[in-house]
Amino acid sequence: MSQLAPTPPQRSETTRKLLRVLTYVVLIAIALIALLPLYVMIVTSFKSVEEIRTSMIIALPEALDFSHWTKAWSSACTGLRCEGLQAGFWNSVLITIPSVILAISAGAITGYALSFWRVPFGNVLFGVLLIGGFFPYQVLVYPLVRITSSIGIFNSLPGVIAVHVVFALPVVTLLFRNYFATIPAELFKAARVDGAGYWRIFRSIILPMSVPIIAVAAILQVTFIWNDYLVGLVFGGINYAPMTVQLNNIVHSVYGEREYNVEMAATLLTSIVPLLVYFTSGRWFVRGVAAGAVKG
Repeated sequence: MSQLAPTPPQRSETTRKLLRVLTYVVLIAIALIALLPLYVMIVTSFKSVEEIRTSMIIALPEALDFSHWTKAWSSACTGLRCEGLQAGFWNSVLITIPSVILAISAGAITGYALSFWRVPFGNVLFGVLLIGGFFPYQVLVYPLVRITSSIGIFNSLPGVIAVHVVFALPVVTLLFRNYFATIPAELFKAARVDGAGYWRIFRSIILPMSVPIIAVAAILQVTFIWNDYLVGLVFGGINYAPMTVQLNNIVHSVYGEREYNVEMAATLLTSIVPLLVYFTSGRWFVRGVAAGAVKG
């Protein structure tokens, strides 16, 4: 007769409580370390220059002075102009919204075609698309400059949007293709039997089931495009420079005394939109990932 394996000793209630307390202590310590730079930025943005020099970096401001935020938004110098971040903000809005919509639309359609339809050389096309996504952006900048210049959209809003869509297409296509792989193929086959075509199946069946992955792709693309610096700097020109380019100009355009409070306020203003998108759509992001966004 086989002997039963010995039962492992049970942890006492005191040990479990100590482990739980230790876990919370470690997590709180990690969170505080991660949030420390953000805290320093916030408190510095409300301090005067003299207070920044004389007080500790983590000390609270003596008073909440929003004038530095106002200056960062409307009158800080971004090179030869002293118009603050407001022009760059609206440029970022004009760049981000159509870029996200076009990238998600193209990625969803491409992922749908590669998942459910027999596209000639579909696997080869998908592999080439993914390989293109692994090329560093810096390698592709000059060819894209030549292409956009030859078709007349360099240093223009359509040029910036087109480049963002090109860079986003591999990642977005991968997200949608992997998500569509989790949808039962019987739904697609039943729709085909009922006579539904390519666009009817996509519009009536696939798209309504894709809300979680659309949210995932939107969060990723808004974060990437809004925080982008290189594409906006190279392809946007002076008239369509995004908020990140304006922020860089504020930080590096120093006349006389350096205003760290204005620079911190400008940095926080630049990061507000991605933070709001994430905090308001975070549950959709988790649902999308859990539903197959990272399954291969």
